[in-house]
Amino acid sequence: MNLTELNRIATAMVAPGKGILAADESSGTIKKRFDAIGVESTEANRRDYREMLFRSKEAMSQYISGVILFDETIWQDAKDGTPLIRLIEESGAIPGIKVDEGTQALPMCPGELVTVGLDKLAERLKKYYERGARFAKWRAVIDIGSGIPSMTAISVNAHALARYAALCQAAQIVPIVEPEVLMDGDHDIDRCLEVTQRVLNKTFQELRVQRVALEGMVLKPNMAIAGKKSAKQASVEEVAEKTVRMLKACVPAAVPGIAFLSGGQSDEEATAHLNAMHKLGPLPWGLTFSYGRALQAAPQKAWSGKPENVAAGQRAFSHRARMNGLAAKGEWTNSLEKKAA
Repeated sequence: MNLTELNRIATAMVAPGKGILAADESSGTIKKRFDAIGVESTEANRRDYREMLFRSKEAMSQYISGVILFDETIWQDAKDGTPLIRLIEESGAIPGIKVDEGTQALPMCPGELVTVGLDKLAERLKKYYERGARFAKWRAVIDIGSGIPSMTAISVNAHALARYAALCQAAQIVPIVEPEVLMDGDHDIDRCLEVTQRVLNKTFQELRVQRVALEGMVLKPNMAIAGKKSAKQASVEEVAEKTVRMLKACVPAAVPGIAFLSGGQSDEEATAHLNAMHKLGPLPWGLTFSYGRALQAAPQKAWSGKPENVAAGQRAFSHRARMNGLAAKGEWTNSLEKKAA
């Protein structure tokens, strides 16, 4: 393992004013997104959509540091025969790959899930590295509900995340470690904060047990945020203050950076929260975004599967990328959104 090189890539992934595009929707998820805009989810349409994003010169070269790909996409070629992964490299962004194989029910823990996909991961990572992937992603899912999460669910998911991270580093690939505490419930921000701290503490304990070099990884956590169904929603300032406090308590300074998931927040909420965190003074690690929906909902709608809408889709993508790029430096304002609209 060349830790200097892993650290260089991890640091580039969280470069100031840039963030990671999560374009790794599974076949099922992208079908849902396409259904919403009336587009059939065929391999050609999925390729055309992602090609549109990767050819957005302004967004890709100025605000996107890396792109997480789904297995199908990493092997696809653009319409003109150029590998899609090449388009990402040519823009100056780093190609990455989602390597988990989804979730299964966790035995003896009703309503809880464990992420799977460790079995042949070492061989798969070798192939992805040869194809050009320089980082990977694995998502653990922790739900908040009545009597959950159990310590069992937190432990097994943290253990799997750490084993995945060790396998990545052995293959000279930077692991994005993503323990996501879902915001689907009716819990308030303090319940989310308490659960996320437990999850992060357990995750870093397991990373140490597996001898993962913290300097060669990126953390992708949720923010401290109230559940979508909670009657008590927190202000932007409260989310920022509690999230930063939580991260300072749990994330060692050796980690080069933290790239948040949006987790179902609206586009502007995800941007405003990230921006507010940067207003809270110097932080021990880079702090940026790794958004899927919050970067892609607008361009998907603008594109709607029509070749004549490609330029409109790219403009929408560039706008969201720029807004988040500014937020990742604490330079975003609500008036910039209004101006674009």
